[in-house]
Amino acid sequence: MQYKRVLLKLSGEALAGKAGYGIDPEILYRIASEVVEVRNLGIEIAIVVGGGNIFRGVAGSVQGVDRVSADYMGMLATSINALALQDALDKLGICTRVMSAIQMNQICEPYINRRARRHLEKGRIVIFACGTGNPFFTTDTAAALRAKEIMADVVMKATNVDGVYDKDPHNHDDAKMYNTLTFLDALKQQLNVMDATAISLCMAENIPIRVFNLNDIGNIVRVVKGEQIGTSVNAQ
Repeated sequence: MQYKRVLLKLSGEALAGKAGYGIDPEILYRIASEVVEVRNLGIEIAIVVGGGNIFRGVAGSVQGVDRVSADYMGMLATSINALALQDALDKLGICTRVMSAIQMNQICEPYINRRARRHLEKGRIVIFACGTGNPFFTTDTAAALRAKEIMADVVMKATNVDGVYDKDPHNHDDAKMYNTLTFLDALKQQLNVMDATAISLCMAENIPIRVFNLNDIGNIVRVVKGEQIGTSVNAQ
């Protein structure tokens, strides 16, 4: 295997499927099954999940909700998705822990770095909820931060396109996909990899990012096996 420990970043929208809202059980269990397959290969896997299928803080603030309140609402949405994913993994017989940046002791553990790493060492899957616990920071930034804290080998960002393009492939037929990118190029060209804070943190800590299409069944496993799919973003 190319990696020993990975951080998988899932958007909330990925769980919604074609409905665009809520959680699609079929997609939820397909993702859970792929995660289990990765774990069964002996790879330690942690997950950061977004909440955009339920509530997105930025969108809420545009609609008139105070930005701080909207971001906290978005964090709570991530906890719903984390619990749903935990339930799906539990049903597949895998020991899973949800760890939240905001204390919710009745439903999940508080995020403690040493405890998170210990869970991973014991073969448990760890799901990080509530982003960084701070408003104005995205779950992309949370993924980069947690990846550094748990000493992950890579950030795997699952999206609904094949990789990183020079323009939106849904709106432009001539969009070109990059096989590899440097962190600096991604920042300079303002490409839709992750937000600038997340990319800058990965660049500072030399954590590679792999962007790939979650809709292609088996891609999560292919990435950890080292297959050259999607776009690789790194220092060189």
